[in-house]
Amino acid sequence: MFKDLPALQKTIRLLQRVPYLASKNIYRVALYFLQEKENDVVLLFNAILKAKKDIRKCSICFNLTESKDLCSICSSKARDLSVICVVETWYDLAAIERAGGYDGVYHILEGSLCPLDGISADDLNVDSLFGRVNESVSEVILATNSTPEGEATASFISSRLANLDLQIKISRLASGVPIGSSLEYMDRVTVYKALSGRRPF
Repeated sequence: MFKDLPALQKTIRLLQRVPYLASKNIYRVALYFLQEKENDVVLLFNAILKAKKDIRKCSICFNLTESKDLCSICSSKARDLSVICVVETWYDLAAIERAGGYDGVYHILEGSLCPLDGISADDLNVDSLFGRVNESVSEVILATNSTPEGEATASFISSRLANLDLQIKISRLASGVPIGSSLEYMDRVTVYKALSGRRPF
């Protein structure tokens, strides 16, 4: 298909490298760029190149920051530096920020433990987390995902924090029955966690 359009073929091959772009939309995206005004396409790609050049990782929590050493959260005087929420990715941080109500800081691991894929603690930002935890930290919230990898990562971090011999509260995000759902449609692990994590009414 499109054998007589090598430029389009190359564009499609490059678009196929984008992990979150559904394969059925690749042709539409390629054709969209072909039909757009050249100036608009240039503006878009220049913006991407500028973002690639200017955006870096915070030296403390690994959040995204633009042309600064610290991100807006770590440098904010309104945030509680004594509470650290540990997340796997920037997307998880963004989800918590969208929900609102949390005024502490974060630590992005950039992944989770997965021995089958060769991902160990050395591949994650765990050593820098333990380097941040001192007497001024009152709580570490383990907000890794409820997957086998996320649970293993939370357990590993929790055990290492316990060995630091500091008076730090280690907490985990609550898990269980989502609002608006019915018990009959829940899997047994979700129901079990909801029961185990029950609280006074």
